[in-house]
Amino acid sequence: MPKYVIERAIPGAGNLSAEELKKISQTSNGVLQDMGPQIQWVQSYVTGDKIYCIYNAPNEEMVREHARKGGFPADSVSEVKTIIDPVTAE
Repeated sequence: MPKYVIERAIPGAGNLSAEELKKISQTSNGVLQDMGPQIQWVQSYVTGDKIYCIYNAPNEEMVREHARKGGFPADSVSEVKTIIDPVTAE
């Protein structure tokens, strides 16, 4: 299944409280449950003013649909073509 990186511009994201992040996660999980098992949230990285999310989904439109239904920005959605890490150098 394709993997996507979603960039979400959320001013002050790095200052969100644990409770606020919990609420955002619960909203996301609820939308995912309604959409079915074909879309999966892998993990997210919170920076100063953005959240970068990794999702598995059959297509970009499903990722964008999740964002619309959850009320989340999806400023950029990019399909991951390959993954490299330090072992790639061996």
